[in-house]
Amino acid sequence: MVDQESSRRVTARSGILRRKPVESVGDGGLERSIGLWQLTAIGLGAIIGAGIFALAGPVAKNDAGPAVTFSFLIAGVASACAALSYAEFGGLIPSSGSAYTYGYAVLGEAVGWFIGWDLLLEYTAIVAVVAIGVSQYIAFLADAVGLDLPAWMLGAPGTGDGHRIDLFAVLLCLGVAWLLNRGIRTSVRIETWLVGVKIAIVLAVVVVGVFFVDTSNLTPYFPYGLSGAATGAATVFFAVFGYDAMSTAAEESKEAERNLPKAIILSLAIAMVLYLLAATVLTGMVKYTDLSDTAAFSAAFESVGLGGFAKVVAVGAIVGIITVLFSFTLGASRIWYAISRDGLLPAWFARTNEHHSPSRPVWIVGVVAAGIAGFVSIGDAAELTNIGILLAFVVVSAAVIVLRYRAPDLPRTFRTPLMPFTPLLGIGFSLWLITQLQPATWVRFAVWFLLGVLIYAGYGYRHSKLGHGEVVQTKDTA
Repeated sequence: MVDQESSRRVTARSGILRRKPVESVGDGGLERSIGLWQLTAIGLGAIIGAGIFALAGPVAKNDAGPAVTFSFLIAGVASACAALSYAEFGGLIPSSGSAYTYGYAVLGEAVGWFIGWDLLLEYTAIVAVVAIGVSQYIAFLADAVGLDLPAWMLGAPGTGDGHRIDLFAVLLCLGVAWLLNRGIRTSVRIETWLVGVKIAIVLAVVVVGVFFVDTSNLTPYFPYGLSGAATGAATVFFAVFGYDAMSTAAEESKEAERNLPKAIILSLAIAMVLYLLAATVLTGMVKYTDLSDTAAFSAAFESVGLGGFAKVVAVGAIVGIITVLFSFTLGASRIWYAISRDGLLPAWFARTNEHHSPSRPVWIVGVVAAGIAGFVSIGDAAELTNIGILLAFVVVSAAVIVLRYRAPDLPRTFRTPLMPFTPLLGIGFSLWLITQLQPATWVRFAVWFLLGVLIYAGYGYRHSKLGHGEVVQTKDTA
């Protein structure tokens, strides 16, 4: 494949807050082949996964107790307010890049750059967290069938005796990168099937587990107080924003103006119902103090004598969590693609392969995620993901207010209700959850942010296509 660029001349713009014209954001070199239910599957693939299978247990045990359900509810309400803003933008600007593109078009290039730069780190860290979560269930399943795996390959250094690397997590990150480079059609077909398996497993967990719920396990409901539930909400938050990753695939969806808003709302609504039911069953089956830090659902069923079903849950968790790897690797690579296409990073990254996939960003995300997953604990990696997503929510929620009043007549296929109350509530929730994160998370974020300042100042600002009076869209030809 050879990439060609079709560019439209616009007035050259200066200043770090120059804005890309909303009407210029359109098709690029990606293939539009995803329908509504496939889009929804990508959203569900990103939302339902490590947050419930890998983090619900540790958060209940260490932060929230049975109120982990309340933690999910807080995170879900905050996420829903932002989701409605994403839905309006998804119908208005059906382009790759998600919050990066929305911020660039409404609040200016510097805002768009820093949100995009931020999301590259967050999404890559999420891929690592999810891979670690899958690895835990693989280790549980191997132990359950009597397979004695060497300790050196079962976790990052410091996470257990003899642990040197989480080998399964590394291989999963690289395997998903390989799959995505086979093209969006093939990848989404597999993703949709795996999401169906995952939802079936979660429903089975709820239906079977409810017969083993002991209501005494649910008291006290707030053993760590409301502050513990709030801390838990900040930790599990990345479990309820997968629609952000799904919106990065807008440029590869059919009738995106109509389908994207529907898919965002559908995926979050379905996921929240399943999350609340599953978390209630988990803490009802096992006292929160006795929950396992790893493979909590499988361990819970094993503790009530359902060892066979515990293995089924482990297999389902492995299959299901892999869908999250797919969605966020897709999201990170599409944001990278969009940034590079706009000239803020080298155009070398915006070239697509014969399957219409931006293969270079896909492989870089896969390799970096593999490095994090292999050598960092799940708790440290999980906290790293949340601050950037919360900031993205603030930007998108603010941008939808600004654009509604700046350009009220733009054709919108979905309008955020109760404007401006809904996005303001999303901003408030997001800022509050940010304050619940650990200081170490802020330090890591500050380092990444400063690196982004240097790259933008040294390369992005000077090479910006908009700064040179162009709106460039990449086209592929054989």
